[in-house]
This record gives sequence, C-alpha cells and structure tokens, in this order.
Amino acid sequence: MATFGIVVGGGPAPGINGVISAATLAARAAGSRVVGCIQGFEWLMQGDIDHVIDLDEEAVNRIHELGGSILRTSRANPTKDPANLDRVIDSLDRLGVDHLISIGGDDTCFSARTVAEAAGNRLKVVHVPKTIDNDLPLPSGVPTFGFESARATASSVLSTLKEDARTSGRWFIITMMGRNAGHLALGSAQSANATLAVVAEEFGDRKIRLEELSRRVEGSILKSTAEGRPHGVIVLAEGLGESIDEGDLADLPDLPRDEHGHLRLAEFPLGRLVRERVEEALVEHGIKATIVLKDVGYECRCVSPCAYDREYTRELGAGAVSTLLGGTGHVMITRQNGKIVPVPFDELIDPKTGKTPVRMLDTTTEGFATAMKLQTRLEAGDLEDGPGAESIAAATNLDLAALRARFA
Repeated sequence: MATFGIVVGGGPAPGINGVISAATLAARAAGSRVVGCIQGFEWLMQGDIDHVIDLDEEAVNRIHELGGSILRTSRANPTKDPANLDRVIDSLDRLGVDHLISIGGDDTCFSARTVAEAAGNRLKVVHVPKTIDNDLPLPSGVPTFGFESARATASSVLSTLKEDARTSGRWFIITMMGRNAGHLALGSAQSANATLAVVAEEFGDRKIRLEELSRRVEGSILKSTAEGRPHGVIVLAEGLGESIDEGDLADLPDLPRDEHGHLRLAEFPLGRLVRERVEEALVEHGIKATIVLKDVGYECRCVSPCAYDREYTRELGAGAVSTLLGGTGHVMITRQNGKIVPVPFDELIDPKTGKTPVRMLDTTTEGFATAMKLQTRLEAGDLEDGPGAESIAAATNLDLAALRARFA
C-alpha cells in the first residue's frame, strides 16, 4: 500500500485545504494511506514523527470551502543544514511515506526538490504551486492558486477605502503584499480603479531612489487635485522595498530577513518613508492633505477560496495523486488548457541561482498598458502649455517652469 505524505510551506493562501482534500480523497480511493504533516517540515527536521495526522474522507470532506490550512504551515527550511535534511528523509522513512506532496511557493518548491534529490529512489515528490503573489514560473495566463481569491479580497478593501477617501476627503497610501512581483498590487488596484498603483516592474531592473518614488506619488496627488479630486487611494507594491537604492537605507540597519534570506517586506516601512517625503512636498505646494497609511495582505491569505480556486485546487490535488501513482515524480503540478501537466523540477530551475525564477509582471502586455493609462499619473504632456497644465500649477505654489523642473 502506497503512503502519501502532505506538507504545507510558506504563507497561507486560499485553496490549500482544497488540495489537501482532493489529494486525500483521490489517494484513499486508490487504496493508499495519507499522512498530513503538521507545520510543514518543522517537526520532520527535528526527527519528530508524532506531529502527523492520518487523513481520511471524514477529515477532509468539507475543508475545501475553508480558508487557512488544517495542517497549518511554516517556513522551516530543511536545505540550510544537511543534518536537518537527513532527519526529514529519515522521518518520512519511519512514517512509511513513499509519495510526498508539497504545497507552497518557490522556497517550498526548492525544499521539496532538494528532499527528492537527497532521498533518491526511496521517495517520489510532486509540488503543488501556491501563492497569492502569483509569482511562480507557470505558463503565461496560468495563475497560482489563491491569487484570484486574494485579489478579490484586496480589491474589495481598496474599493471601500476609495469611498472612505472620497467621503472624508483624505488620501490612503496602501502597501500591498506581493514580495518581489506586483501582480496582486496592480491586479487589485486595476479592478478597484485606484488612483495610482506603483510596481517595481515599471522601473525595470534598476534600483529606485525614494525621492523618485515619492515624486510619482506626489505628481498623482497634484494632478488628481487639479482635476477636482483631492482624495484617493494610492497602492505601492510591497516588492518595491527590494528595489530601493541601498543609499536610501543607510538609516535602516539590520533589516530583518526570513529563513530563506528574504527581506521581511512586511516589516519594511515603505509607506512611512514615502509619506514623509510626500507630506513635505505638499507643504511646499500649499496643499493641506491627510495621508493615512495601511498595509494590505494578511487580510487576503486565509479568506475562503472563491469558486475558481475551489475547483482549481481540487483538480491540482487529484492531479498530484494520479501523477505519483502513475510513476512520475520530481515535478510541479500545473493545469494548462484544462489538463494536468507535470513540469519536471529541472525545467523550473534558474541555473544561476539554483532556484525557481520569479514570474514578474509582463510590462509589454496590453493589459499592463491599459492599467497604466487608466490611473491618474502625472505625465510630461500634462505640463505642456495649456489649460491642464495651468490648472495643475494653480493647485500649487509653483509656476509651470518650476513644476517642469521638479518633475523632469
């Protein structure tokens, strides 16, 4: 009898329970045993096999409707210490696990691949890609599960804040979760018709000065005010923090990092740093404005999955089991054109880093161009001679020449 082990790593995302449920039901229907490992690799790394639960139909029948993870999750990284890696493999051996399903993002995928390589023929591993960031290297147009549910929630939050901004006559600067990539920030801002959304991808690969980023926000506020809307919602992608010029971070030593070496962007004061500079600029312009900061992201991670993600994750969970029982391992499970397509780990690895590459926003698409066009952005043409330029100048203490120099 085959024994399946299921581990969940990384941050929560809507739909994790759908994968667990479908994988359990499919494996049990095939006569297999299913073991759920609590908190990912955390206890396995310690050689502890007591923190597991046997999963059956009664335990998982309705959990696909729930947010969160019945197996919880952790960012424990078994690849940093060979002794931890050995203990993970030994723990799985003692549990009788010969088929492992990992659910997580790029770091969990890397851990699963490393475990698979170290275990050799004793263990077949498949990875189910999960992240609300939508930044795993899936084919174009294929979202990671959890993204659509998170985007809907984030969009709802932004829409509510936009009405609050209009009602109370204030500005909100929102830092939107998303680590490196701006999918969630731009996707939610576009669907909520936010005033402005700034993502790292629009700057290319270069480093960003805080002054430049602040000018972009300042310009949006000036233009919107001149057009009769002295209020709005501005979204900053969390991933901008990774691209800020090191010279601007001199006053922020010892920035916290996680077990995989990533900057803890949730603790990086991006919104505060931008607000300080924008508020100083508005004083120069003679504009009185209240700017409220808010981080959005954790609200999205454990919501109940939408119908799309419920269906999607059930297909992925069942597909993971059928792939393993069919003799295929060391792959990531994807759904493409209505079919389950296993992608070998070797095809996912960036040879320079040894890890899966990050899927950034594609700035060449019509969708990206449309999103930029529909925002309130101060462009060079806005300061050319004409009524529009005059109204922007009238909203400030500066003349057109000074404005052009400021935003050159």
